[in-house]
Amino acid sequence: MLSQQTIAIIKSTVQVLEVHGTEITTTFYQSLFNAHPELLNLFNHANQKQGKQQAALANAVYAAALHIDRLEAILPVVKQIAHKHRSLGILPEHYPIVGQHLLGAIKTVLGDAATDDMIGAWGEAYGVIADAFIGIESEMSVQAAEQVGGWSDYRAFRVERKVQESDVITSFYLVPQDGQPLAAFEPGQYVSVKMTIPGETYTHIRQYSLSDAPGKPYYRISVKREAALEGRPAGKVSVHLHKDIQEGSTLLLSAPAGDFILDPEDTKPIVLISGGVGLTPMISMLNTLAETEPNRQVTFIHAAHNEQSHAMREHVEKLVHDHSQLSAYWCYAQPAGHPSTYHKQGYLDLPWLTSIVPSKEASFYFCGPTPFMRVVNGMLKAWGVLESDIHFEFFGPADTL
Repeated sequence: MLSQQTIAIIKSTVQVLEVHGTEITTTFYQSLFNAHPELLNLFNHANQKQGKQQAALANAVYAAALHIDRLEAILPVVKQIAHKHRSLGILPEHYPIVGQHLLGAIKTVLGDAATDDMIGAWGEAYGVIADAFIGIESEMSVQAAEQVGGWSDYRAFRVERKVQESDVITSFYLVPQDGQPLAAFEPGQYVSVKMTIPGETYTHIRQYSLSDAPGKPYYRISVKREAALEGRPAGKVSVHLHKDIQEGSTLLLSAPAGDFILDPEDTKPIVLISGGVGLTPMISMLNTLAETEPNRQVTFIHAAHNEQSHAMREHVEKLVHDHSQLSAYWCYAQPAGHPSTYHKQGYLDLPWLTSIVPSKEASFYFCGPTPFMRVVNGMLKAWGVLESDIHFEFFGPADTL
């Protein structure tokens, strides 16, 4: 437990963190990687270069300071991050290293304003927060390893099939190289893929949603090839997967992780909304619901640039044809085909959403690019959907909607 004096000091730094948080976390990562370059094997270098990881950590530190007197308020966020840490292979011995460089970054950025009392209080608070992460991640690691078909660290999988789903998305069907059983997972969860790319100094780890229902003799990931854009290079891992990984290749996978899953206690109708490659966890959820809940109404809405970039369309339309409780709608920003092949031209908006979803008394799950998710979140709130019925997941570091 933290002392009242420590809590008071941490609370007094909230405004400072709001102003200097990203500068502190940027300094932290520079210091951390200079001293421990081996940790670059665990981090997404693209997110580092784009500042996403720094911003995400700044938000997490700010939230911890804001709720330091009731840390249970940020427990859902702690668990979400813990899932990612377990999947990446973050270990207890990493936490003292992180703490040392985080406190050092606070002192560097704030200078004389970082008093001994402030650094002492943050050191004490970091210890409590780190212990919480270590405890939760340890439990997750044991659970992942000891379940039927489970494992710790990374396991070798063979690419059994490689299927092009659209002009930008390709699916990889993966089976364990050791021939042993596969661990179960919840629809919406992801795996980490650890890759050694020729010419790269460090390994690269990316997390991809499992894009089929559980219970199959394979795991499937469906990966968008990230092309170069202005100010952003092409995605090294996605390009390597599309270009160089073939049927018969080997990939290293972590056990499934993630808390973006269907609520098993919920019985309300479900609305699944996706943008671009954000459809991958939604397909897993849709396939599962079609198989296991034949009486539950499910509305599937997908937004894509056009027909050519729309993956798994035929699969979803066949599910809708075969299951009367399912319905699906397509929204294309710049459609190339006849209007009969889609339901809306342009972008999602609230009038259209309310015209195709029978009621706001439903559970809404959505995933896609962050700007897309901000729009969807705003629409649902404007419609009056309960906060408890809104569920979403970011690809990569957590952002804000």
